[in-house]
Amino acid sequence: MAVDGGGRLAPAPFAPLGFLAVSATFRGTLLRTYTPKAGEIERAWHLVDADGLVLGRMATEVARLLRGKHRPTFAPHVDTGDHVVVVNAGKVVLTSGKADDKFAYRHSGYPGGLKKTSYAELLDRSPEELVRRAVRGMLPKGTLGRQQLAKLKVYAGAEHPHEAQAPQPLEIASARRAG
Repeated sequence: MAVDGGGRLAPAPFAPLGFLAVSATFRGTLLRTYTPKAGEIERAWHLVDADGLVLGRMATEVARLLRGKHRPTFAPHVDTGDHVVVVNAGKVVLTSGKADDKFAYRHSGYPGGLKKTSYAELLDRSPEELVRRAVRGMLPKGTLGRQQLAKLKVYAGAEHPHEAQAPQPLEIASARRAG
């Protein structure tokens, strides 16, 4: 848009590209914000073997893939992420005594209904829930975060039913336990 003689916005002599939306001006030049359309997003499948990986470091990389921050077309308000399959969740590592010191809380909704479970107990009983909770805390809150979390598949063992999607193995070297 250009400013005409009366100070009003008039159509620019050129037509802006259809997929670019004008967001703001910066010292007289137009800044354009790219918003990916749903049809333009191509989702890949990744396979993460959690055997020996530190929970928090693995969860940050998984959350990054689910959000789509690894893509050049990332937009914080659109779900541009990939699907992630995590296997061997029961073999994930918790460092510096977090297994006994950290707790997972839930509330029944009634007075005095707060229950807590240590991470060590949660790892023994339901390792899928432990990994899902860690990743969920790193995603946006609200409908967008729930939509992104739905693309996470976690399994305690080495088998998973997603062979038809041909997930590509993903090595997270920064999450490997040192030593």
